[in-house]
Amino acid sequence: MTRLNNALLLLGCPELPVQTGIALYLANKLAKKDVGVTIAGTRSAINLIKVSDPEGNYAKKMIDLDRCIENLAEKRMDFDSCFVFIHNDAGISYLTTMRSISDADLFAIVFGSDAEMLASMIGFECEKIVARTAHNPIPLKKKIDEVL
Repeated sequence: MTRLNNALLLLGCPELPVQTGIALYLANKLAKKDVGVTIAGTRSAINLIKVSDPEGNYAKKMIDLDRCIENLAEKRMDFDSCFVFIHNDAGISYLTTMRSISDADLFAIVFGSDAEMLASMIGFECEKIVARTAHNPIPLKKKIDEVL
């Protein structure tokens, strides 16, 4: 992984429990490398992050997902890297949107029972971190550790 100054973690619907834990783990891992981390998510995803990290030890900057996409599209912000959490078709759409509006290096974190199928739907170059898991964060943690 090249030197990063800032990273975006893009969270969709927090339907699967593994998303929140892995997002906080990744935020911590990046912060230890002196990377500024912004977490964008749906209202529910952001609320889960706030409840899980009430003192903001790992999630220091958070933004509404729609506002983040608007800011990126209008070039008011950009990131060196973007980690898109994907467990359904909407996640693929977010990844594709990020590809078209941002210059960030893309990382697709694909999880859930259909992880392999979803990963196969990604028709462009990006780093894929794929694990068929919904509850246990360890398979994703191991793959993230390999990439970072």
